[in-house]
Amino acid sequence: MSQTLDVYTSMWAMQPHDQTGIKLPYEQVVEMVADAGYKGMALDFGFTPVEDAKRIQPMMAKAGLMPFLVDFPKTVEALRPTLKLAKDFGAPFVVVIGQVMPISVEGMIPVVRAWIEMSEQEGMPILFETHRDCITNDLFSTLSLLAAIPEMRLCADLSHYVTGREMACPLRPRDAEHMSRILARSDSFQGRVAGRGQIQLQLDFPQNQKWVEMFKAFWQEGFAGWQARNPDGTCVFLCELGPPDYAMTGPDGREMSNRWNEALVIKDWVEEIWEGLKSN
Repeated sequence: MSQTLDVYTSMWAMQPHDQTGIKLPYEQVVEMVADAGYKGMALDFGFTPVEDAKRIQPMMAKAGLMPFLVDFPKTVEALRPTLKLAKDFGAPFVVVIGQVMPISVEGMIPVVRAWIEMSEQEGMPILFETHRDCITNDLFSTLSLLAAIPEMRLCADLSHYVTGREMACPLRPRDAEHMSRILARSDSFQGRVAGRGQIQLQLDFPQNQKWVEMFKAFWQEGFAGWQARNPDGTCVFLCELGPPDYAMTGPDGREMSNRWNEALVIKDWVEEIWEGLKSN
Protein backbone atom coordinates (compact mmCIF):
# COMPACT_ATOMS: atom_id res chain seq x y z
CA MET A 1 0.00 0.00 0.00
CA SER A 2 1.16 3.51 -0.75
CA GLN A 3 0.01 7.10 -0.40
CA THR A 4 0.89 9.50 -3.18
CA LEU A 5 0.28 13.17 -3.93
CA ASP A 6 -0.48 14.22 -7.50
CA VAL A 7 -0.18 17.95 -8.15
CA TYR A 8 -2.26 19.37 -11.00
CA THR A 9 -2.67 22.79 -12.55
CA SER A 10 -5.69 23.99 -14.53
CA MET A 11 -6.27 25.15 -18.07
CA TRP A 12 -8.07 28.20 -16.66
CA ALA A 13 -4.95 29.15 -14.71
CA MET A 14 -2.87 28.88 -17.89
CA GLN A 15 -4.89 31.35 -19.99
CA PRO A 16 -3.06 33.68 -19.90
CA HIS A 17 -0.20 32.26 -17.87
CA ASP A 18 1.71 35.46 -17.11
CA GLN A 19 1.68 39.25 -17.22
CA THR A 20 1.76 39.46 -21.04
CA GLY A 21 -1.93 38.62 -21.35
CA ILE A 22 -1.20 36.31 -24.26
CA LYS A 23 -3.30 33.15 -24.43
CA LEU A 24 -1.25 30.15 -25.39
CA PRO A 25 -2.30 27.37 -27.79
CA TYR A 26 -3.58 24.26 -26.03
CA GLU A 27 -0.67 22.22 -27.41
CA GLN A 28 1.86 24.58 -25.84
CA VAL A 29 0.03 24.61 -22.51
CA VAL A 30 0.00 20.81 -22.36
CA GLU A 31 3.73 20.68 -23.16
CA MET A 32 4.60 23.29 -20.50
CA VAL A 33 2.52 21.55 -17.83
CA ALA A 34 4.00 18.12 -18.54
CA ASP A 35 7.57 19.46 -18.67
CA ALA A 36 7.09 21.18 -15.30
CA GLY A 37 6.34 17.85 -13.62
CA TYR A 38 2.62 18.23 -12.99
CA LYS A 39 0.68 14.97 -12.92
CA GLY A 40 -2.47 16.39 -14.50
CA MET A 41 -4.61 19.32 -15.43
CA ALA A 42 -8.14 20.36 -14.53
CA LEU A 43 -10.49 21.19 -17.40
CA ASP A 44 -12.96 23.76 -16.15
CA PHE A 45 -16.26 23.95 -18.02
CA GLY A 46 -16.79 27.46 -16.71
CA PHE A 47 -13.89 28.42 -18.98
CA THR A 48 -13.14 25.58 -21.41
CA PRO A 49 -15.94 24.48 -23.77
CA VAL A 50 -16.76 20.78 -23.76
CA GLU A 51 -15.71 20.42 -27.40
CA ASP A 52 -12.32 21.94 -26.58
CA ALA A 53 -11.94 19.54 -23.64
CA LYS A 54 -12.48 16.65 -26.05
CA ARG A 55 -9.63 18.01 -28.18
CA ILE A 56 -7.34 18.66 -25.23
CA GLN A 57 -7.73 15.31 -23.49
CA PRO A 58 -5.91 13.26 -26.20
CA MET A 59 -3.05 15.80 -26.08
CA MET A 60 -2.88 15.34 -22.32
CA ALA A 61 -2.97 11.56 -22.58
CA LYS A 62 -0.09 11.62 -25.08
CA ALA A 63 1.90 13.81 -22.65
CA GLY A 64 1.12 11.52 -19.70
CA LEU A 65 -1.19 14.00 -17.95
CA MET A 66 -4.35 12.98 -16.10
CA PRO A 67 -7.50 15.11 -16.36
CA PHE A 68 -10.24 15.92 -13.97
CA LEU A 69 -13.32 17.91 -14.87
CA VAL A 70 -14.84 20.90 -13.09
CA ASP A 71 -18.52 21.42 -13.84
CA PHE A 72 -20.98 24.23 -13.10
CA PRO A 73 -24.32 22.44 -13.58
CA LYS A 74 -27.29 24.82 -13.80
CA THR A 75 -29.81 22.01 -13.30
CA VAL A 76 -29.57 18.73 -11.42
CA GLU A 77 -29.65 16.66 -14.61
CA ALA A 78 -27.03 18.86 -16.32
CA LEU A 79 -24.30 17.12 -14.33
CA ARG A 80 -24.89 13.71 -15.92
CA PRO A 81 -23.14 14.32 -19.29
CA THR A 82 -20.03 15.54 -17.47
CA LEU A 83 -19.97 12.40 -15.32
CA LYS A 84 -20.15 10.25 -18.46
CA LEU A 85 -17.41 12.27 -20.17
CA ALA A 86 -15.17 12.09 -17.09
CA LYS A 87 -15.55 8.31 -17.08
CA ASP A 88 -14.55 8.19 -20.75
CA PHE A 89 -11.51 10.36 -19.94
CA GLY A 90 -10.43 8.14 -17.03
CA ALA A 91 -10.70 11.07 -14.59
CA PRO A 92 -10.41 10.33 -10.85
CA PHE A 93 -13.46 12.49 -10.04
CA VAL A 94 -15.59 15.45 -11.08
CA VAL A 95 -15.54 18.66 -9.06
CA VAL A 96 -19.01 20.19 -8.78
CA ILE A 97 -19.54 23.95 -8.45
CA GLY A 98 -23.32 23.66 -8.43
CA GLN A 99 -25.34 26.52 -9.85
CA VAL A 100 -28.59 25.15 -8.42
CA MET A 101 -28.68 27.33 -5.31
CA PRO A 102 -31.75 27.17 -3.06
CA ILE A 103 -31.65 29.83 -0.35
CA SER A 104 -32.38 27.48 2.55
CA VAL A 105 -30.29 24.53 3.68
CA GLU A 106 -33.50 22.48 3.62
CA GLY A 107 -33.79 23.28 -0.08
CA MET A 108 -30.13 22.47 -0.75
CA ILE A 109 -30.20 18.99 0.79
CA PRO A 110 -32.26 17.25 -1.93
CA VAL A 111 -30.13 18.88 -4.64
CA VAL A 112 -26.88 17.60 -3.13
CA ARG A 113 -28.39 14.16 -2.52
CA ALA A 114 -29.59 14.00 -6.14
CA TRP A 115 -26.11 14.75 -7.45
CA ILE A 116 -24.56 12.16 -5.13
CA GLU A 117 -27.10 9.56 -6.30
CA MET A 118 -26.34 10.45 -9.92
CA SER A 119 -22.62 10.05 -9.22
CA GLU A 120 -23.24 6.57 -7.87
CA GLN A 121 -25.41 5.67 -10.86
CA GLU A 122 -22.73 6.74 -13.31
CA GLY A 123 -19.82 5.27 -11.34
CA MET A 124 -17.94 8.57 -11.19
CA PRO A 125 -17.05 10.15 -7.82
CA ILE A 126 -17.90 13.79 -7.24
CA LEU A 127 -16.50 16.36 -4.85
CA PHE A 128 -18.30 19.60 -4.03
CA GLU A 129 -15.88 22.49 -4.22
CA THR A 130 -15.98 25.11 -1.48
CA HIS A 131 -16.57 28.05 -3.79
CA ARG A 132 -18.42 31.34 -3.90
CA ASP A 133 -21.48 31.83 -6.11
CA CYS A 134 -22.60 28.22 -5.93
CA ILE A 135 -24.42 25.84 -3.58
CA THR A 136 -21.45 25.86 -1.15
CA ASN A 137 -21.18 29.67 -1.27
CA ASP A 138 -21.54 30.17 2.46
CA LEU A 139 -19.37 28.49 5.06
CA PHE A 140 -22.17 28.13 7.60
CA SER A 141 -24.66 26.57 5.18
CA THR A 142 -21.95 24.20 3.94
CA LEU A 143 -21.27 23.07 7.49
CA SER A 144 -25.00 22.47 7.89
CA LEU A 145 -25.02 20.41 4.68
CA LEU A 146 -22.13 18.30 5.94
CA ALA A 147 -24.02 17.58 9.15
CA ALA A 148 -27.16 16.60 7.22
CA ILE A 149 -25.44 14.54 4.49
CA PRO A 150 -22.67 12.30 5.91
CA GLU A 151 -21.71 11.04 2.44
CA MET A 152 -21.03 14.54 1.06
CA ARG A 153 -17.34 14.96 0.24
CA LEU A 154 -15.53 18.18 -0.58
CA CYS A 155 -12.76 19.66 -2.65
CA ALA A 156 -11.33 22.29 -0.32
CA ASP A 157 -10.50 25.66 -1.81
CA LEU A 158 -10.42 27.60 1.43
CA SER A 159 -9.53 30.88 -0.25
CA HIS A 160 -13.23 31.45 -0.93
CA TYR A 161 -14.18 31.23 2.74
CA VAL A 162 -11.23 33.29 3.98
CA THR A 163 -12.27 36.12 1.67
CA GLY A 164 -16.01 35.52 1.76
CA ARG A 165 -16.15 35.71 5.54
CA GLU A 166 -13.35 38.30 5.90
CA MET A 167 -11.45 36.08 8.30
CA ALA A 168 -8.81 37.53 10.56
CA CYS A 169 -5.18 36.40 10.62
CA PRO A 170 -4.39 34.70 12.89
CA LEU A 171 -7.68 32.84 12.76
CA ARG A 172 -10.17 33.29 15.55
CA PRO A 173 -10.75 29.97 17.37
CA ARG A 174 -14.29 29.77 15.98
CA ASP A 175 -13.07 30.14 12.40
CA ALA A 176 -10.25 27.65 12.92
CA GLU A 177 -12.78 25.08 14.16
CA HIS A 178 -15.02 25.68 11.14
CA MET A 179 -12.15 25.31 8.70
CA SER A 180 -11.04 22.09 10.39
CA ARG A 181 -14.54 20.67 9.89
CA ILE A 182 -14.29 21.49 6.18
CA LEU A 183 -10.84 19.93 5.86
CA ALA A 184 -11.96 16.77 7.66
CA ARG A 185 -14.52 16.15 4.88
CA SER A 186 -12.20 17.03 1.99
CA ASP A 187 -10.72 14.44 -0.37
CA SER A 188 -8.96 16.91 -2.66
CA PHE A 189 -7.43 20.35 -2.20
CA GLN A 190 -6.85 23.49 -4.21
CA GLY A 191 -4.10 26.03 -3.84
CA ARG A 192 -3.95 29.76 -3.83
CA VAL A 193 -3.28 32.17 -0.97
CA ALA A 194 -6.08 34.58 -0.09
CA GLY A 195 -6.58 37.31 2.48
CA ARG A 196 -9.69 38.75 4.05
CA GLY A 197 -10.03 41.33 1.25
CA GLN A 198 -8.49 39.63 -1.79
CA ILE A 199 -8.96 36.18 -3.25
CA GLN A 200 -5.44 35.81 -4.67
CA LEU A 201 -2.36 37.34 -3.08
CA GLN A 202 1.19 37.57 -4.41
CA LEU A 203 3.30 34.98 -2.64
CA ASP A 204 6.49 36.97 -2.08
CA PHE A 205 5.15 40.34 -0.94
CA PRO A 206 6.25 40.84 2.71
CA GLN A 207 2.79 41.97 3.83
CA ASN A 208 1.29 38.69 2.58
CA GLN A 209 3.52 36.31 4.50
CA LYS A 210 1.06 35.86 7.38
CA TRP A 211 -1.53 34.64 4.87
CA VAL A 212 1.01 32.36 3.19
CA GLU A 213 1.70 30.70 6.54
CA MET A 214 -2.03 30.35 7.22
CA PHE A 215 -2.58 28.49 3.96
CA LYS A 216 0.45 26.26 4.44
CA ALA A 217 -1.10 25.28 7.78
CA PHE A 218 -4.44 24.56 6.08
CA TRP A 219 -2.75 22.29 3.52
CA GLN A 220 -0.76 20.51 6.20
CA GLU A 221 -3.92 19.84 8.23
CA GLY A 222 -5.77 18.70 5.13
CA PHE A 223 -3.02 16.33 4.05
CA ALA A 224 -2.63 14.90 7.55
CA GLY A 225 -6.33 14.11 7.68
CA TRP A 226 -6.28 12.59 4.21
CA GLN A 227 -3.33 10.36 5.08
CA ALA A 228 -5.03 9.22 8.29
CA ARG A 229 -8.22 8.31 6.41
CA ASN A 230 -6.61 6.67 3.40
CA PRO A 231 -3.96 4.03 4.02
CA ASP A 232 -3.66 3.66 0.25
CA GLY A 233 -4.40 5.89 -2.72
CA THR A 234 -3.69 9.20 -4.44
CA CYS A 235 -4.49 12.66 -3.15
CA VAL A 236 -4.94 15.38 -5.76
CA PHE A 237 -3.84 18.96 -5.12
CA LEU A 238 -4.67 21.60 -7.73
CA CYS A 239 -2.51 24.73 -8.06
CA GLU A 240 -5.10 27.20 -9.30
CA LEU A 241 -3.80 30.74 -9.64
CA GLY A 242 -6.39 32.43 -11.79
CA PRO A 243 -6.00 35.18 -14.37
CA PRO A 244 -7.40 38.68 -13.77
CA ASP A 245 -9.68 39.54 -12.03
CA TYR A 246 -8.38 36.89 -9.61
CA ALA A 247 -4.84 38.06 -10.24
CA MET A 248 -4.29 41.66 -9.17
CA THR A 249 -3.16 44.12 -11.82
CA GLY A 250 -1.42 47.50 -11.74
CA PRO A 251 -2.58 50.73 -13.40
CA ASP A 252 -1.19 49.49 -16.72
CA GLY A 253 -3.48 46.45 -16.57
CA ARG A 254 -0.58 44.03 -16.26
CA GLU A 255 -0.37 41.42 -13.53
CA MET A 256 1.77 42.20 -10.49
CA SER A 257 3.38 38.76 -10.30
CA ASN A 258 4.12 35.76 -12.50
CA ARG A 259 1.50 33.09 -11.79
CA TRP A 260 3.39 30.36 -13.61
CA ASN A 261 6.35 30.78 -11.28
CA GLU A 262 4.10 31.18 -8.23
CA ALA A 263 2.24 27.95 -9.03
CA LEU A 264 5.55 26.11 -9.16
CA VAL A 265 6.40 27.57 -5.75
CA ILE A 266 3.12 26.25 -4.34
CA LYS A 267 3.80 22.89 -5.99
CA ASP A 268 7.16 22.69 -4.19
CA TRP A 269 5.59 23.74 -0.89
CA VAL A 270 2.84 21.13 -0.92
CA GLU A 271 5.14 18.33 -2.02
CA GLU A 272 7.47 19.21 0.86
CA ILE A 273 4.55 19.32 3.33
CA TRP A 274 3.27 15.95 2.08
CA GLU A 275 6.66 14.24 2.38
CA GLY A 276 7.25 15.77 5.78
CA LEU A 277 4.03 14.27 7.08
CA LYS A 278 4.82 10.85 5.66
CA SER A 279 8.24 10.82 7.32
CA ASN A 280 6.82 11.54 10.78
